[in-house]
Amino acid sequence: MKILIADDHPLFREALCRAVQSLYPQAEVLDADSVTALQQLIEQHHGADLLLLDLHMPGASGFSALVHIRATHPSLPVVVISGNEDPGVMQRAIAHGASGYIPKATSAEQMGTAIQTVLDGDIWFPSGVGRDSKLAADEADIARRVRELTPHQFRVLMMLADGLLNKQIAYELGVSEATVKAHMTSVMKKLGVSNRTQAVLAAARLQLEPNLRVPVLEDE
Repeated sequence: MKILIADDHPLFREALCRAVQSLYPQAEVLDADSVTALQQLIEQHHGADLLLLDLHMPGASGFSALVHIRATHPSLPVVVISGNEDPGVMQRAIAHGASGYIPKATSAEQMGTAIQTVLDGDIWFPSGVGRDSKLAADEADIARRVRELTPHQFRVLMMLADGLLNKQIAYELGVSEATVKAHMTSVMKKLGVSNRTQAVLAAARLQLEPNLRVPVLEDE
């Protein structure tokens, strides 16, 4: 069995790795601290049995990483591990394709129950949380569009959402600005928008708090 863990907080990630290893001594537990590292990990370990995913990591904005990973690796069950215990957030995670939602305050025993439930093919999230997981129409539409992005296009969109300029994105990706502009054109086309600000606003619909104010960006 292979279990992947993605969390950018080193202490919690190490504790989670130890907890999972104690629950499944024969399992191979692998970890990543960013979305980029996670994408590489998934590519290197095809056929992994489970991914435990934090929503707050470099290279992600809210549910964006969950949405994109479920699109590119539909056979990989994903369980969200988060400090956010808002029932609405939990329901949205399930609607975006998560097989479970485990608050970080969950006991090791209950975490084991949750993981085993998902490995058995069912969905798990805390008792008392309603099962109505329907998304708002605009959020569902943006999620559908984000699922169409290639991994490179997704990275460009997330860097754009972080406020990076084309030349900064080009430096981070090790490509030319012309390549970044080509990716940007494809991203805007797939998102159904006409400029950078609209692209960032679209991505913001996948934030945990989608009504957060987004700065206006200048087109390059």
